[in-house]
Amino acid sequence: MGTEEAHDDHGHHLPAVEDWPRGFGEASWWPFVTALGAAGVYVAAALYILGRGDSAIVGPMVGPAALVATIGIFLVGLYGWTYHAFVVKFWSRDASAQSANKLRWGMLAFLGSELATFGGLFGYYFYIRTGDWESIFVGIPELTGSLVLINTALLILSSITLHYAHLAIRKNDRRKFIGGLAGTLLLGVVFIGGQVYEYYEFIIHEGFTLTSGFFGSAFFGLTGLHGLHVSLGAVLLGIVFARALLGQYSAERHVSVSTASMYWHFVDVVWIFLVVVLYVGAEVGG
Repeated sequence: MGTEEAHDDHGHHLPAVEDWPRGFGEASWWPFVTALGAAGVYVAAALYILGRGDSAIVGPMVGPAALVATIGIFLVGLYGWTYHAFVVKFWSRDASAQSANKLRWGMLAFLGSELATFGGLFGYYFYIRTGDWESIFVGIPELTGSLVLINTALLILSSITLHYAHLAIRKNDRRKFIGGLAGTLLLGVVFIGGQVYEYYEFIIHEGFTLTSGFFGSAFFGLTGLHGLHVSLGAVLLGIVFARALLGQYSAERHVSVSTASMYWHFVDVVWIFLVVVLYVGAEVGG
């Protein structure tokens, strides 16, 4: 190997020695940084609990500060991972159907783990609901108002716009592709804002919180977890949108559009299930 070739192979800034996924054999620390940031969210939640009450072990701001720090680590790791995986030398790499299939199967495996996570939480919820229904639903506010219906319609519409954006890039129609992505991203951000507003109404005006019995913990736990997934999906779509503006997609090169679409459609389906089980189910149960 010549000096120039060696420089090309190892001249990238760490922690990635070479730009993954060229050959899928190069080491990268970015996935571990991303996982560390994600795991830190649970640590921050524990610190928040330990900082409450008269017998608090840590200060009340330790938990929120840790949450901000870990989210920062997560976003930095996600950026580095995405940059080295897809952006660097994008056009110099050959369009490989085998590599594209590996990435799609990787996303399917990830969604399988996410399905198991939500499935476990729903299974526990259904198990508890086999008990005394009246004690579970005491003191909950009206859930199936206009806000959740609007939010649901927005999220379903975002899946439709993303689907048509994906079809557009497969036809090399960049104008419709970018327009569809922009519309999807906007709808996703509005959905997140709507969920934050719903939390504000429930917590401040209705007194319905995470500590409002079993249903309160189940409601905020499941909807909050879903909101975190939608936020991550918005970040992914934002990266795809930025790359689309740079012209980094074509009919032959759109695997990251496919994987991001798979993730977004997944969170859409989970939300519909959440609405039926938690929102409508609570009205029926109450």
